[in-house]
Amino acid sequence: MLEEVAADTNRDRVSVSDLVKVMDARAFGALLLLFALPNVLPMPPGTSGILGLPLVYLSAQMMLGQSPWLPRFIASRSVARGDFAGLVARASPLLGRAERMLKPRLAPLTAPAAERVLGALCLVLSIVLLLPIPLGNMLPAVAICGIAMGILERDGLWIAFGLAVALLSLVIVWSVLYALAGAAFFLFTRAFA
Repeated sequence: MLEEVAADTNRDRVSVSDLVKVMDARAFGALLLLFALPNVLPMPPGTSGILGLPLVYLSAQMMLGQSPWLPRFIASRSVARGDFAGLVARASPLLGRAERMLKPRLAPLTAPAAERVLGALCLVLSIVLLLPIPLGNMLPAVAICGIAMGILERDGLWIAFGLAVALLSLVIVWSVLYALAGAAFFLFTRAFA
């Protein structure tokens, strides 16, 4: 699908809304992957806030069973078709390998009711991703990417992988927040003792 968009000479630019239209039923998986994948890598501070906001929108819509919609300032973002074609050409070998590993399985995890639960989990992960915890956005982003890949290809095994990483990331983030709260309480009690 991405190669078809890249090869379409009738368009000068490719916008996020164009990709939503092309992906149709797979739009949630594709968009979640698009906005979560950059957070897997160490990025400059603030990047997770910029990329996490669309994830919150999309996850909430998925949880509510709505069609994907993004605000105009996000949906209208576009790149030149030539640049998009170059990106697709570079990503095609990687996407091809990933597609060979993905196949429909564990159908209960990909059912519409399960997608709503996954949307709720992705919403929690997206909110965690927005928190200013150094390197705290990587594991939630990996979890969202695994879930998104599973949604894209109806592969419950990838969704199960995403769920496992989500649990691990939530335990780690909770532990960090608990430790920070404990340290703040300790400093507060020592300051007034």
